[in-house]
Amino acid sequence: MQIELLIKVYSNAEQTLDAIAAKFADDLKDLDMKLGIGISKNKWVTVDADGDDAEFAIHFLKEKYGTPVYEPVAGKKYRGYIQSIKEDKIVVDIGKKISITASGLKNLGTGSPEQVATRFGLIPYMPVKVEILNTNEGEQVRFTGQQADKLWEWKKASTDRIIVNSVTRSQLKSVLKKTGHSRDIYGTERLGIMEHCVICRETTDGPGIVAEIGPKLNADMGVIRSEK
Repeated sequence: MQIELLIKVYSNAEQTLDAIAAKFADDLKDLDMKLGIGISKNKWVTVDADGDDAEFAIHFLKEKYGTPVYEPVAGKKYRGYIQSIKEDKIVVDIGKKISITASGLKNLGTGSPEQVATRFGLIPYMPVKVEILNTNEGEQVRFTGQQADKLWEWKKASTDRIIVNSVTRSQLKSVLKKTGHSRDIYGTERLGIMEHCVICRETTDGPGIVAEIGPKLNADMGVIRSEK
């Protein structure tokens, strides 16, 4: 049994697969089966399962992580990764690449897609949830209400947050410790297997942390500056 999962491999492939294997081993530790993990031509994680509990394992992984969608339908909500950020659109990869233009970003305020992305710390390969709507002008893609609410919650919080992609949780924690910045944060929130949100303390400057840890991490980073 083989499936594609909605987990994107976009850098550090060997390290990413090791992290995924460790996470799956923890997810499925009580099951009688063997997993083979690989990468599809579209850079999604593939999983082969064999053994008495293989069918259950595949179903569990599909439910937890989702699968790429190549033919999205209007009226549905999908999970995906930001593929790229351009002046006139934010491209999201859900299996098929779909674009959020300025008209689909009104629930995040005014400005071009590039300006909105900067305001909310959006960066490539950040996991997001989107929906496709039928409008008078045709189909429109936007972030789901839940996703928009989360971004506003971060923006209106009393502290800065830092989005860090393409590193493991242990790597991130190690660099924060080595640079002496563990004391400057409340902790990290897992957004994906290789994607994280660092929650700064009230007196901590997010861009300052990025300047310190950036050279020590092979990672993409974005900052959500607190409005308070």
